[in-house]
Amino acid sequence: MTWEQRYRLSHAISTSLVLWAGLSLIAALLLAPAVRWLDRETGWILFGFSPDGARAILGALAGSMLTFIVFVLSATLIVVQLASGQLTPRIIAMVFALPWVKATLAMFTFTYAYTLSALGRVEGRVPDLHVSIAVLLNLACILVFFLFVQRLSSGLRPSTMMRMVADRGRKVIEQVYPVAFDPKQPQQMTGDEPLSAAGHVVEFEGRTGVVMAFATIELVQLARDADALIALLPQVGDSLSPGDQLFRVHGGARPISGDALRGCVAVGPERTLEQDPRFVFRILVDIANKALSPAINDPTTAVLALDQIDHLLLFLGRRRLSDGRARDSGGNLRLLYDTPDWPNFVALAVSEIRHFGAGSIQVGRRLRAMLEHLIRELPENRWPPLQEELSLLESSVKREFSDELDRKRAAVADQQGVGASES
Repeated sequence: MTWEQRYRLSHAISTSLVLWAGLSLIAALLLAPAVRWLDRETGWILFGFSPDGARAILGALAGSMLTFIVFVLSATLIVVQLASGQLTPRIIAMVFALPWVKATLAMFTFTYAYTLSALGRVEGRVPDLHVSIAVLLNLACILVFFLFVQRLSSGLRPSTMMRMVADRGRKVIEQVYPVAFDPKQPQQMTGDEPLSAAGHVVEFEGRTGVVMAFATIELVQLARDADALIALLPQVGDSLSPGDQLFRVHGGARPISGDALRGCVAVGPERTLEQDPRFVFRILVDIANKALSPAINDPTTAVLALDQIDHLLLFLGRRRLSDGRARDSGGNLRLLYDTPDWPNFVALAVSEIRHFGAGSIQVGRRLRAMLEHLIRELPENRWPPLQEELSLLESSVKREFSDELDRKRAAVADQQGVGASES
């Protein structure tokens, strides 16, 4: 199994609803015989149902549980569609990957299968323990159902969704950039390696898609075994089509299999967060841009997005970003790859919101507060792109507001947008 296949399997396990439903069915089918055996051995009686009573109540519970499953799936789809229309469709996959969504559906599926199993065993003698557990499971599912509805209704509000994206983003940033930033050690990025363009090129084969992740350790191992230097040409998040250049291999005492190289890159239908911190900012910026569109005109949601962008930029600015190089255990350079630098992140997080929110005093004030906050809190090495965006913001304010009083108000930093004194 290649690294790409393992990655896809891991991604499917973490996001699939079908997997959790299937495991629940298997668990119910395995548990039911064990409970029947325990019932025969112990003779425990909890409710003392008659055969007709047991069949009646289990039949009603099984029907209601199937209705619960259908309702939960339908409600989730409808609410997610509404939220994606209001915020961004890029949150759909994240919602279905939420642990409490998968756990709820898994519990309902387990209870439904277990109830059917108990119903099928009610004959002349009632397995009371078996039936009683089925009844208790259904009662517990009623409480879980109300909890699910409450969490679904409150969990898909703009502020909650953006906080969920930001929390996931912090985990991704910490995973991709595990080392704290040291201003005394300047970072060197890719692009200055004296590599010949005549290296062996490996092209992408497969369906059109997006680079989701790549295996650094495996690629370094391949390069070390061949005594070569591998350059990964597309960045994580780039779109690929059949025939596009994927790798360029320089030097090498032995050839490297193209299939082995391609097996170290995961390409899928859409971007994911696992190795793509920029995608976190892309989601939040998209939410802010949509809120600032004339069709929606909701600057407060844009300010909420800026709150999370502020926290993420501060967290990112205190990490040492990748320099796009990977070396083997002997210190030899084995892998080069393009990776975003600090100015890239700042431009992504600020430029479009500044453009779409140019006519909003609320957005301008919050954006100014964010930039000034980051300049105060981050090391001096991080200041230049922030100061550049602040200068562009000041120019935008002068251009958009013809009235002197409006310009004065828009030039005040404010964490709430319009919530503080102008003095």
